[in-house]
Amino acid sequence: MKKLRVGIIGLGMGQFHINDYKNHPQVEVAAIADPNAERLKDIGDKHGIQSRYDSAEKMLEGEQLDVVSVATPNKFHKPLTLAALKAGCHVLCEKPMAMNAGEAREMLAAAKKARKRIMINFSYRFTEQAWALKQEVDTGILGDVYFARTVWHRRRGMPGFGGWFGTKSLAGGGPLIDLGVHRLDLALWLMGYPKPTWVMGSTYNPIATAIAKKEGKTFDVEDLAVGLVKFENGATLEVEASWAANIKQNELMETRLLGTKAGLIQCNKGEGYEFEAEIFLERNGARYDMALHPPVPAAKKSMYHFCDAILNNRPHIATGEEGLIVMELIDAIYASAAKGAPVKIPR
Repeated sequence: MKKLRVGIIGLGMGQFHINDYKNHPQVEVAAIADPNAERLKDIGDKHGIQSRYDSAEKMLEGEQLDVVSVATPNKFHKPLTLAALKAGCHVLCEKPMAMNAGEAREMLAAAKKARKRIMINFSYRFTEQAWALKQEVDTGILGDVYFARTVWHRRRGMPGFGGWFGTKSLAGGGPLIDLGVHRLDLALWLMGYPKPTWVMGSTYNPIATAIAKKEGKTFDVEDLAVGLVKFENGATLEVEASWAANIKQNELMETRLLGTKAGLIQCNKGEGYEFEAEIFLERNGARYDMALHPPVPAAKKSMYHFCDAILNNRPHIATGEEGLIVMELIDAIYASAAKGAPVKIPR
């Protein structure tokens, strides 16, 4: 039985990829790479992975790999993806795909040239409930979706405050590119990834900037971003993301779609990372509220899905092309915020 040999670059987020790869019977996590020697040893020992490298370059030179996970700070997504593609590997890249849409286009061009795949780890698609929602939406139950709102707000939740997440040269942006990217992709996926035409955006940073100044820490990105996206089919999408906002909840995640026949909402329960979802519709003059309860149909994690698609020569979802569209929208929200005016999406 053929086994795919996987290498993982970056063991901060990448450590969480390991079990999801190992769940596939035809996948072997063969090597890991991270410059942090202690983390490299701890995670290697925990999972019984003997091939350990202090750099991605050494791992790509020393191993014959089929798939590579790139799970590093955003700044390194493009160069490491290009290196992995050059080494003959398919790539699963953590979100966001890159620092900007220009880098994402380079990555796609390199994958096409190498005849290899790129998948983006839009992990919030790969839950049983999100999967069930998508199956319902694809039946046409909503009719034509004309409005959507997708949100991820935190009252005070700045990851690694003073580290790379809040440094524009390493992250590319703040909560929009960190949190908003997930909710943006989820909404677009449920909507069928319609073609965007223009974007209006605003960004703010009063809370986190004041805290950073007081604590003597680096912070040069937004702490809240909002965007309004208009699509060719006439639909509108509102996206909001924050690390610091004066709201009641510590963590608020919500995606809502309104269609001509029905609407839906998915939101987190109890300010945590479990979700509930409902569809609202009318039949024979009566109103129905349908709660969706997983695990029907079951969803595999993104790592399992990607490898299974490769092994069985099937298309995968969360493609690099969709990752590029998300990057174009994020770029446009930032550009509109800086300009103070709407920005067109080039096509």
